[in-house]
Amino acid sequence: MNPVYIIIGVIILALLKSAVRVLQEYERGVVFFIGKYRSVKGPGLVFIIPLLETLTRIDQRVVTMDVPTQDVITKDNVTLKVNAVLYFWVMQPDRAVIRVENYLYATSQLAQTTLRSVCGEADLDDLLVKREHLNLRIKDIIDQQTDPWGIKVTSVEIKDIDLPQEMKRAMAKQAEAERERRAKIIQAEGEFQAAEKLTAAANIMATQSLTVQLRYLETLRNIATENNSTIVFPIPIEFAGLLPQLTDAISKIADKK
Repeated sequence: MNPVYIIIGVIILALLKSAVRVLQEYERGVVFFIGKYRSVKGPGLVFIIPLLETLTRIDQRVVTMDVPTQDVITKDNVTLKVNAVLYFWVMQPDRAVIRVENYLYATSQLAQTTLRSVCGEADLDDLLVKREHLNLRIKDIIDQQTDPWGIKVTSVEIKDIDLPQEMKRAMAKQAEAERERRAKIIQAEGEFQAAEKLTAAANIMATQSLTVQLRYLETLRNIATENNSTIVFPIPIEFAGLLPQLTDAISKIADKK
């Protein structure tokens, strides 16, 4: 066989191989014709003109990007370290190729600067309590900046906030003081309610003499139960109320004599 035909056959096979591309369901191909943007193709079997057209693959799956730890000085002058995670996907592959050199690197740098900026504008309490609000604000800023690149940011989550040791100790003391304050308030409220109940009971006993006697009998019963004692009443308890009247009658009789 003539070697020339072999060479021509190899060249034809190489051209055919370079002309046929297979793109997965999550991939798109940005096609350029002699350096000029032509179209976005895929998924499936894609044909391009060898030597004249080039194809750049773009993955459209959601990218999980770890935002490195950033040194932040909060609005109330507290130095801390914050990191986050960013979720986004390429919505328009042609823009991601044409309008930015490396969309992954550019998005990462933008996320770092935005994280420092937003956290630096907030107080420490807002970082600890209003984290969802800060996540939404960071997400909106990054999404707005990356929209010209054809990138859609789905969410941003602040993962860890590393506080200095002295700040952790101060927060622990503050939490302990708050717990003690609540305990004292609860105890004071309990004593106040008990005092109200005792006052109401005393007022009732002052107007109803029978309740005093019943309370007296209840107390004696409790004493007998606890100490295993026997209590003997020489006279009925009802006679105790008649003693002042009996004393007055005896005194009057003695005066007449």
